[in-house]
Amino acid sequence: MGSVGTESENQAVSLEDNCEKPNSSVEKVEEQIESKVTEQESGDSTAIQQDEEPSELIDVKVVYNKNKYDVSVATIAKIGDFKKQLQGLLGVPDSMQKLMYKGLLQDSQTIKSSGITKGAKIMLVGSTLNDVLEVSSVTKEEVVELEKASNAKEPLCKQKLHKKVLDKGVPEDVMPGIKNSHESLPPFPLSGMVNKHGGKVRLTFKLESDQLWLSTKDRTEKLPMGSIKNIVSEPILEHEEYHIMGLQLGPTEASRYWIYWVPAQFIEAIKNAVLGTWQIF
Repeated sequence: MGSVGTESENQAVSLEDNCEKPNSSVEKVEEQIESKVTEQESGDSTAIQQDEEPSELIDVKVVYNKNKYDVSVATIAKIGDFKKQLQGLLGVPDSMQKLMYKGLLQDSQTIKSSGITKGAKIMLVGSTLNDVLEVSSVTKEEVVELEKASNAKEPLCKQKLHKKVLDKGVPEDVMPGIKNSHESLPPFPLSGMVNKHGGKVRLTFKLESDQLWLSTKDRTEKLPMGSIKNIVSEPILEHEEYHIMGLQLGPTEASRYWIYWVPAQFIEAIKNAVLGTWQIF
């Protein structure tokens, strides 16, 4: 009887062992799966960290109007964002900025991809709104004359402000004008015109960049089309093949930049290009 009881006990122990083994195997498999998942998550995290470009703040020198400015910028910052940063520092609208470093920098580039490193010198070309308005600045006396002429509805070419320019005669190198005609803008700049000081003026229409380049002997202003509020023009008496044209660069009429001897056949095309064809002239 004792031996039978011992055999039963042994069978029971054997069954318990058999029952424990599968559970033990499952636990080991689960541990292996958890270990692999942990390793994968760790690997994914490392991959993400490797994909992210490390950001670094570097100091560069921006050269503008012969002055140098120390500026700190993140290496992952885009050139377009850097321009906005410079707008706050120098007052030059980002849309009127050109940045040069081993060539013209594009807005979509980053500081790092442009090859800019610590201590690099970046050239800034552009004009502040004050610079643009200074080009068209008028004296108090001229404002008074304009108000008088406006009230009297006197033709532009008869007003004292304009007459002193027109009395000098038609410029020798002016482009041929055609009255009562409308032509598209030519593929080359309009030249031979003068401003109120008698200085030569050249207009270049950069339609692909939505800019009007206003050039004199001393400087070139790259004006966004949207910065020109209005354009007024009027034929010159006894020379109707040419117009007086005023580009309004600010909120008031006093900010008009006057151009004389503009070929009449291009007036409508100029207004269409700058203000849009929806304007009523």
